[in-house]
Amino acid sequence: MKGIEGNLKNEKDLAMLRISGRILSETLAIISREARVGQSLLAIDDKARSLIEKMGAKPAFLGYRAAGSRSPYPASTCLSLNDQVVHGLPSDIFLKEGDLLKIDLGVNYQGYFTDSAVSVGLGKISKTAGKLIDVTRQALANGIEFCQTGMTLGDIGCAIEETARRNGFSIVKNLTGHAVGFALHEDPPVYNYGRRGEGLVLKPGMVFAIEPMISAGKGDIRQQPDESFSTKDGSLSAHFEQTIAITPEGQEILTPFL
Repeated sequence: MKGIEGNLKNEKDLAMLRISGRILSETLAIISREARVGQSLLAIDDKARSLIEKMGAKPAFLGYRAAGSRSPYPASTCLSLNDQVVHGLPSDIFLKEGDLLKIDLGVNYQGYFTDSAVSVGLGKISKTAGKLIDVTRQALANGIEFCQTGMTLGDIGCAIEETARRNGFSIVKNLTGHAVGFALHEDPPVYNYGRRGEGLVLKPGMVFAIEPMISAGKGDIRQQPDESFSTKDGSLSAHFEQTIAITPEGQEILTPFL
């Protein structure tokens, strides 16, 4: 991966990323509605791939090999249930009442990458699950407020962590956001914790995937045989993510939730 200065995006790049983000947002909105009791994870994944390809793009996760992975990822989405935090592999599991599903999706449009995720409750969910979804969504919004020229990555992480902690939840510290745009994962990582005023100073042209991952219990995780990550204590987790461009005026959300 290039250093962050080599990853700055110009106006042409941002125009292409807007298209990539629009395709992602439209797809994510549709498959989120497909996530209902009785639906299979494989069916959701198939739908996502079909939609992305019909819009002239490619699923960014399909065939992607992350550092340390044993093999390329074989699906178009990451669908993580309940205590799974991220990287859940779609299977023939059928969704049931009370499940908390994380839908993580990436799009590659002509070499321009965007990344986004939402958490969805199935049917009647527990009060804890409902609060966790709301708090994680708010943590993302609070982090995005600091995606402005002159702010730092520490400002973003601090805002996210404070939101989790004041609501009695924990940050999953071993999983992070990241820069994005010319590749699915670029340097630097974007931690969901930090100190105000510390870390990389933000400047126009930087593009980040901001993605709080929050646990209802402790933030410790373990990797499963399918290479997904779950909470060690079996507690519920939630995950929201958007791709954000830093601009002279502030920030631009390239993957707005529809």
